[in-house]
Amino acid sequence: MNVIRKLRARAGLTQEKLADLGETSQPTIAAYEAGRKAPTLRTLDRLAKAVGLELAVEFVRPLTREDRRSLALHEAVAERLRESPGPVLEKARRNLRFLRDKHPHAERLWAEWAVLLDRAPEDLIDVLRDPRPRARDLRHVTPFAGVLDPGERADVYRRFQVAEAAR
Repeated sequence: MNVIRKLRARAGLTQEKLADLGETSQPTIAAYEAGRKAPTLRTLDRLAKAVGLELAVEFVRPLTREDRRSLALHEAVAERLRESPGPVLEKARRNLRFLRDKHPHAERLWAEWAVLLDRAPEDLIDVLRDPRPRARDLRHVTPFAGVLDPGERADVYRRFQVAEAAR
């Protein structure tokens, strides 16, 4: 998710209100969110402070092809979760119970998923879309198997291959 959009969503603000608090304009916020304009670190810091947050910069290893593919798949799962949270969460919890029984050596990760599955869908969607290392590790042991049918998965993989070829 775009960092300005994420900041704004976390603060529960409209583009106009964030612009007012951050001493900029709504069209500028819209341009940041659309990727037509890139905010400087100074601007990000100012906007974060305007909503009572602190900017933190993190350096991480680049996403591998496998990471990008997993992220693409989980983006589709996130959309399904947004559309139908009840059935998706029910399926993930059922899968998690099965996985915990079959793979007890990964209990630390299963426990983390259990906590996440009890949070608001928007919080869980943030994790599914998060490119940072901890979320990457969690996606390696995803409880969302079967949320997408084989045709939907194949479609995600086709779009992924097209995107990769364009890189």
